[in-house]
Amino acid sequence: MTETGTAASSAATSLPEPVRQRVLALAAHALGQLPASDIPAPLRRFASFAPAKRAKLSASVLGPILETDDHFRRLAAFQVRREHPELGDAVAEGVPVPAADPVEVAALAYLLRPDDWEQHVAAAAQVPVESPRADDEAVTRLSDQLDQARTETRQVRERLREQVNELKAENVTLRRKLNEARQRISGLQSDLELRTTEAETADERVDAARAEVERELRKLRARITELEALDYAARRTAGQEREMASTRTRLLLDTLLEAASGLRRELALPPGGDLRPADTVAGMEPEAAPMGRTAPDDDPALFDELLALPQVHLIIDGYNVTKTAWPNSPLHSQRQRLVTALGALVAQRRIEVTVVFDGAELSGPVQLNPPRGVRVRFSPAGVIADEVIRQLVRAEPPGRPIVVVSTDREVAESTIKLGARSLSATSLISRIARA
Repeated sequence: MTETGTAASSAATSLPEPVRQRVLALAAHALGQLPASDIPAPLRRFASFAPAKRAKLSASVLGPILETDDHFRRLAAFQVRREHPELGDAVAEGVPVPAADPVEVAALAYLLRPDDWEQHVAAAAQVPVESPRADDEAVTRLSDQLDQARTETRQVRERLREQVNELKAENVTLRRKLNEARQRISGLQSDLELRTTEAETADERVDAARAEVERELRKLRARITELEALDYAARRTAGQEREMASTRTRLLLDTLLEAASGLRRELALPPGGDLRPADTVAGMEPEAAPMGRTAPDDDPALFDELLALPQVHLIIDGYNVTKTAWPNSPLHSQRQRLVTALGALVAQRRIEVTVVFDGAELSGPVQLNPPRGVRVRFSPAGVIADEVIRQLVRAEPPGRPIVVVSTDREVAESTIKLGARSLSATSLISRIARA
């Protein structure tokens, strides 16, 4: 085995140059087709190269490995024989191929290693290498062309040098102009920034002045609207005061007339004179009955007597009555039931009725259809219904009978001090139920 390797190495190192180049080309081509596991480690990095680049770059590594690694050489020879089946089979079987290139045959024989492979290598070494004959005329012509090319190159170099100098001078001029332009642009930018700042400042002043003028205009418009509202309110208040004074006077006069007429009927006063014939007959007179009613406030009979007073005004604390009568019903249902029942009472008695509800109980716009003759009021924001009731009592002329229906003791006491009569909510509920 050692003798065989020595002989192979000696033969390999004596390969003619054309045969060696062809062997490296064939082996490099086969290298790209082998699996990575069959390629020696030093050659793996060349496997992915293009064939021509692989043959050129791997020559210094591929040649020694072919000389020493018989296993790799046989794998490469197998791939080469597949690429060149006819010539490869002929060389491997020892069949002479006279028309074949001796260099090609020697390269295949070196890789395939038939018994006569060394003879093929020796035969390729005997092939004469043609040496080109020098052509004097061609040499002269080429020398002249070379001189001419050198002259033209020198002229071109001089022209290029002149152009470079011109371009350098032009570059210097352009740089100077560029610097001047940059300086002018910088100055213009500074001036532009200054003018922009001045314009923005002027715009700010104009906006501030415009805003101030608009504020003054709004103030003047608001003042004008306020004065117009005051003037309208003053005129309306004056007219309402005159009308209210007339109404209060007329109500008081009607109250006095009806009270006098009722008192005359109740006392059965004679048409004239103080002394009657029966007054001359002696006898014991009964004691005088106490003045006023002694019945409780929730007495239905007392409620009817008060409603019978001339020009009576019935003022009702709405929620105080509804929450006593129908506590489990929604507020809107309570309001509608109360005003509907009062409508029937107004139709029977021909009295003036005002119902006051607390505005704080409202959660939105009120949908209510009071019957004719029933006045409904909601206390404004920040004012309770009790205060609205007291204002209604104060608004009536002194002497007019006023009945306030509320179980609230504070409301009852305050309205009694103002001259009204107070009844409980249960008396009204009983009267409504009876109706």
